Amino acid sequence: MSRRFVSSVLIVLAAAALLTGCANTRLCVDRYFARHASSHSTIKAEPVQVDDWWARRHREILARNKQGPVDLLLIGDSITHGWEGQGELWQKYFVPRHAVNLGFSGDQTQHVLWRLRHGELAGISPKLAAIMIGTNNSNGDEFTAEQIADGITAICQEIRQRLPRTKILLLAIFPRGEKPDAQRAKNARASTIAARLADGKKIFYLDINDKFLKPDGTLTLDIMPDLLHPNTKGYQIWAEAMMPKVDELMGR
Repeated sequence: MSRRFVSSVLIVLAAAALLTGCANTRLCVDRYFARHASSHSTIKAEPVQVDDWWARRHREILARNKQGPVDLLLIGDSITHGWEGQGELWQKYFVPRHAVNLGFSGDQTQHVLWRLRHGELAGISPKLAAIMIGTNNSNGDEFTAEQIADGITAICQEIRQRLPRTKILLLAIFPRGEKPDAQRAKNARASTIAARLADGKKIFYLDINDKFLKPDGTLTLDIMPDLLHPNTKGYQIWAEAMMPKVDELMGR
């Protein structure tokens, strides 16, 4: 375990102590390491090693950021990545706001951390970073809701350290699966825990999940055909629900 990793954990835990009312940061640290086994990697920055496209996309984003301007970052996994297949919606909602899409298909929190630490925040000063990440960490029993929330917390802390003037809009992890189940409940709990980061000054939390669901909690194929990724209708719902808050935080 590297000194940098331990240092990052301590910083995250100091913030968590304030948010959760744990007055003894050292005790919080001890509890943290007692709770997390060595297999817990949601807060350990790791690249995706097997996909050439992933490294290529990372390099393309570094080049895009150098071109500027960058006022809005969208940070996430394939759900965010998918905005690039929504040409008209992207042009309408994001091009005028000078947005850059930092969504990578398949990413877990640790992969986002690696990208943020390897240049994707360098040389820019966006007004806002919108984050929606964690669903890929929820598959199976690899990670708990608490560990997923740790990963989200680490991402927010990384942004705060590197871009202290940038506001953060943290989105609840989107619903998945036709009906409420254990995986959806895990994501909901992770989002609820991560929501404690919101201070109303630099970090804000937004849950728009009910916009995708029927009153009984059903997610339909006409919004997410694979019950995970939105189609054009789903992205339209997302944009209409999120953009008022985006414009408020960006001062538009």
